[in-house]
Amino acid sequence: MAQKDNSGDIATKEESTKQQQKEIVDKSNKKDNKKDKKDEEELTEEDEKLKNDLDLLVERLIESNEKLYDHLLEQLKEFISSSTSSMTAVPKPLKFLHPHYESLTQAYEKWTDSKLKSKFADILSVLSMTHSEDTKQAALKFRILSKEDDYEKWGHEYIRHLALEIGEASAEILEEEEGENKSDFDQADLKKITLKVVPYFLKHNQEADAIDLLLETDNISELPQFVDKEIYGRVGLYLVSCVPLLPPPDDLEFLQTAYSIYLEHGELTQALALAVRIDNDELIEAVFNATSDLSIKKQLALILSNQNSSYKNEEVQDLIYNSKLSEKFHYLAKELNLLDPKVPEDVYKSHLENTRQKTTSIDSAKQNLAASFVNSFLNLGYGTDKLLTEDDKWIFKTKGDGMLSTTASIGSVYQWDIDGLQHLDKYLYSTEDEIKAGALLGMGLLGSGVHDEVEPVLLLLQDYVNDPNRKLSTASILGLALSFSGSQNEDLLNLLLPLVSDLEVPIEISALSALALGHAFVGTCNGDITSTILQTLLERDFEQLKSKWIKFLALGLGLLFMGKAEQVDDVLETIQAIEHPIVKSLEVLTRISAYAGTGNVLEIQRLFEILTPEGPEPEKKEDEDEDEVAEEEEKKETESKIRAKYKGKTAKTDADGDEDITESAPLNAFEAESESTKKEGEDDDDEDEDSEESKSKENDDDSLSYAVLGIAIIALGEDIGKAMSLRHYGHILDYGSPSVRRAVPLGIGLLSPSNPQVNIIESLSRMSHDTDVDVAINAIYSMGLIGSGTNNARLAQLFRQLASYHRDSNALFTTRIAQGLTHLGKGTMTLNPFTTEGRILSKVTLASLLTVAVGFLDPSFILENHSLLFFLNSASRPRTLITVDEDLNEIQVTVRVGKAVDVVGQAGNPKTITGWVTQTTPVLLGYGEKAELEENSEYIALSSFLEGIVILRKNPDYIEPEKQ
Repeated sequence: MAQKDNSGDIATKEESTKQQQKEIVDKSNKKDNKKDKKDEEELTEEDEKLKNDLDLLVERLIESNEKLYDHLLEQLKEFISSSTSSMTAVPKPLKFLHPHYESLTQAYEKWTDSKLKSKFADILSVLSMTHSEDTKQAALKFRILSKEDDYEKWGHEYIRHLALEIGEASAEILEEEEGENKSDFDQADLKKITLKVVPYFLKHNQEADAIDLLLETDNISELPQFVDKEIYGRVGLYLVSCVPLLPPPDDLEFLQTAYSIYLEHGELTQALALAVRIDNDELIEAVFNATSDLSIKKQLALILSNQNSSYKNEEVQDLIYNSKLSEKFHYLAKELNLLDPKVPEDVYKSHLENTRQKTTSIDSAKQNLAASFVNSFLNLGYGTDKLLTEDDKWIFKTKGDGMLSTTASIGSVYQWDIDGLQHLDKYLYSTEDEIKAGALLGMGLLGSGVHDEVEPVLLLLQDYVNDPNRKLSTASILGLALSFSGSQNEDLLNLLLPLVSDLEVPIEISALSALALGHAFVGTCNGDITSTILQTLLERDFEQLKSKWIKFLALGLGLLFMGKAEQVDDVLETIQAIEHPIVKSLEVLTRISAYAGTGNVLEIQRLFEILTPEGPEPEKKEDEDEDEVAEEEEKKETESKIRAKYKGKTAKTDADGDEDITESAPLNAFEAESESTKKEGEDDDDEDEDSEESKSKENDDDSLSYAVLGIAIIALGEDIGKAMSLRHYGHILDYGSPSVRRAVPLGIGLLSPSNPQVNIIESLSRMSHDTDVDVAINAIYSMGLIGSGTNNARLAQLFRQLASYHRDSNALFTTRIAQGLTHLGKGTMTLNPFTTEGRILSKVTLASLLTVAVGFLDPSFILENHSLLFFLNSASRPRTLITVDEDLNEIQVTVRVGKAVDVVGQAGNPKTITGWVTQTTPVLLGYGEKAELEENSEYIALSSFLEGIVILRKNPDYIEPEKQ
């Protein structure tokens, strides 16, 4: 009974609670209704009058008296357009007309006069903004139905709403083309309205909205006609900054649009930078033809010279050929007080090394060779050093191929100075083949990126290309590769192409010839070279294709398509059709070169798919179980056959005393045969395992390593991609195979050349102590690469620790090379492939860095063929700002140097640099730094980019400050 009473109490309590909740809700509703009524009652007299007037207008419009329609529409238009409101409130006329929207649209449908309907549609388009949730793109629909063109009067919010609906409609049209849905709009109508909205946005400082709308409607090429001299700078900057985020072909269309805007407004250096980026000689020609001012043409030529351009212009050809580079670099060295030559010990600082930990050292000949490389990197381009030019005996302190690289390093000291050929000429008469070959290679180094009409380097080296002595032949080919990178020299093509296709020449000669042509014609998609390389790969003997040099044949092909993503598909189809062991590597190398610097996410994902091993699948597991069952059944069947064979045989002794098989004999015989069968099976399994291991090693081939490098090569063009790639490299290092792990530090180095960031330094420092010596060697080289030309103190300290720590001779040799790279050109050089304030990717520089990285995939190979390290010379350039007058005589001006700031989309005229320091030219520019002339300067620059050699002109508006 107690329980019953208790349950009854609970039920009563629940009912009373529900009743209370109901009363609260009712009170709340009554309160809200009273509040709404109160709000309605609280309308001011003015608002009440407006509401009544609008209601009356609506009633009259719904009526059938057509004579009043025109006047009524004008009144309604006046009410809406004259209303003002805060940014957070709906204009009162729209608020009061909101309940009448349905009746107005029904009235519109009944009208027959086209002129009146056009006016009515204009008003309904505005009213539709308040019904966007109920109706689909109604504002746009009525805008198209209306013939009124002056809809800017409806205000900013209406125009933005219209742009939003245009974007939605464009997406629907795109879906319709793909066969998914049917759109209610026509592309031509959208374009007409878009071209009315865009000028409004541009007039009101909304360049980003205008460009985004043109992108959505695929009309970006229409932009230049609306851009004036006040806004072209901001528009061009936004267009260019969008390019890394766009898929092809939109990215190219944006570049071409920005080019047209800059060219039209006389910003020729900006236009030239985009023409080089698009890689179109006709566009470059148009820039030169846009001016008759010789000084401006000189400035354009100086910008082209940074790219090792093959463009021809007779007026300024000597500047495009880099003829002034050596002279201006010596001026820089003099002004910065860097003329005194340095020796390797200035870099090593051995007295700071922890010598107590050092138990073994590199042999003296190899140590001297390392010193030669360090000396050549340290004094690159200065024309003086204490090791080689003052001591002819130094060459003989090295052995074998070491003499070759040591002699060649003299060319590095005299780089960019054609007159320095006389210093190497005497070595051509040496009796030592290595010294003679070194002189040929040094001549190629000396003329790296510097040309003239005579081309003395080509005249000297061409006689040795077909020399029967392999050392002389390879050295001359390598010298030509270094000297003519990016030149597209036809004489070089005719000289080396037969060597690529000749099956009688050693594979080393053929591969280096292909590599040299790849560097000379980088990014040109040359059909003759492409077909010759592919034909050679087909015709070469299989044994020859196992050579370690064969990867340079594949790399030569890849370099031809650098930056040509839109043209690479045809050659990739051709490659896939070939049945060949190197096809996979060939495909990966060609693809990563084609998409270099684009930041293309889809291509990076494709590379990760190559690197990701295929996981076990359920179907596969079932197959394996079936195989195991079949093997078990086969084993049982074999045993039963053996047992049947010996069944019934008993122990028996004949008269001669010979004993037949005893009872145990069948068992023994059975065991013996079973054992032998089992053993054969095990042997077969071992053989299968061996073959599987060899197959897996073959599968774990260079293509996987190239894919690792490719992630960095593609991600170079985009900061977010670079950050993500660094994270992925950590996973690859943890779970990758040995050959893949070796490529990881190289990829990290390629992501950040000449930009030593703390997190990257620490990552590579950890890898430099890896248990796999090859990983450690590559990490040490990459540390040198990221610090190249920076004199970074942190790296210098780490290298001194590594020199004490590593017992492996190759690791110590690489440490010395990395030390030399960190002090490249005494801290005045850079290996960063992006030039012109990061706007242009230098294909020549990237091709050189990629060549050395491919060589380091097998560290023992490149350290044995160390002359390949000189490709770093062709990637080097001064990181400086030198100011000259119109006659190219040096002048000193005051500039501000600071960290570049991203000002894309910012209003007004924001500062483009921060944390600046005032200096006098010439000055060195670090990674991400930018220079500006002082305000009210005596000079104006003829280039938008204050980098390299910049021509200054007297400022006609300059007013000299009064002397106090």
